[in-house]
Amino acid sequence: MNTLKFGNGEWYGKEGTILAYNDENNNYKPLPFTFDRDSVATRVNKQGLIETVGADQPRIDYLNDSNGALLLEPSRTNLIQYSNFSSGWDLLSGGSIAYNQTVSPDGTQNASVLSGNGVNGNAVYDALNLSVQSYTLSVFAKQKSVSIISFEGFTSGALGLSKFNLSNGTIETASSNQFSDEKIEDYGNGWYRCSVKLTPTSSGIKFFGFKGGDSDSGELFSLYGAQLEVGSYPTSIINTKGSAVTRLADSCSQTVPDGVIGQTEGTVYVDFLSVNNFDGSSGNLFQIKEDNNNRINIYFSNGTPRLYGIEDSSGVFNQALSLTTGSVCKLAIKYNSTSTKVFMNGSLSHTLNGINNIAFNNYSFTPNNNINYNEIKLYNTSLTDQELAALTQV
Repeated sequence: MNTLKFGNGEWYGKEGTILAYNDENNNYKPLPFTFDRDSVATRVNKQGLIETVGADQPRIDYLNDSNGALLLEPSRTNLIQYSNFSSGWDLLSGGSIAYNQTVSPDGTQNASVLSGNGVNGNAVYDALNLSVQSYTLSVFAKQKSVSIISFEGFTSGALGLSKFNLSNGTIETASSNQFSDEKIEDYGNGWYRCSVKLTPTSSGIKFFGFKGGDSDSGELFSLYGAQLEVGSYPTSIINTKGSAVTRLADSCSQTVPDGVIGQTEGTVYVDFLSVNNFDGSSGNLFQIKEDNNNRINIYFSNGTPRLYGIEDSSGVFNQALSLTTGSVCKLAIKYNSTSTKVFMNGSLSHTLNGINNIAFNNYSFTPNNNINYNEIKLYNTSLTDQELAALTQV
């Protein structure tokens, strides 16, 4: 049995392509998946450091995962003009900020330090003209003399107040008003990425920032990589130096050539992780298709994840899925001369016919959720139902 697999620690990518590992002869197969992203982007490398990769470079992300995962994200823009606090930020009375003081999560000395003198304030803040929609505000922070960092938003009334504990990586105080969905994620070496969803109820100039306690003094905490983006969850850091910057969407696809996974039978297996909650919009996550009238795909519609199958222009199934933040989905699809079967998380899901194309974060929708693909396998035989049940067991 010939197995081509992506992931599980066996990754190789270069500009515009990702190669699969061949279990049959223990090398990488010259069978590229086409990869596209028309901008630079960031990832966490094997050393645990944030690094920038070039346009069309696949991102294998190793954040808290020694095997790595293929990171595919939608297009996002960091609206904050100076993500590293080198300029453009203001201070409340009692606060001061020093630039390039400590080593940041990218391994260079470009993180800033916020200090206080025990006077009401001790905050650094920015202001932008926002509309009535969901934004996510995030920053990397590391404890110095104090452990609690506050996210605060205000203008003609409080937008919200959220507090994070940098000593143990927990949410100290959940917010109210127009702040919600706090998250904190460990980036190692004492650094945490803290984030909150901000949903203004009116348009106009909104002030937001990061602060210590009013009576705190001395060096409070280190800051790096501030980001404000339209959307209900944080995506990978987009560095800015004087203007807003956009990271364009990732996509990965392949039309399978003759003789690779079988022209009359074969099996495709995908193991992926939903990194963030679905944000109420629509998008495509994974698809296998012969053409637009014969396809299977996982997508989300108005925030609801669904498994969809169409055959000869007629919908065969459209099933809602229970996918939430951090949930694993193992999907296997086998095809032969008689049928195509879909197995998901250990059991048979649906049956239909005919496929020959594989796509991730691609096709007719704009993808709006980021997914980590842990492992992808292509077999040139149609596995048995028992094998597929075992392969997709979670």
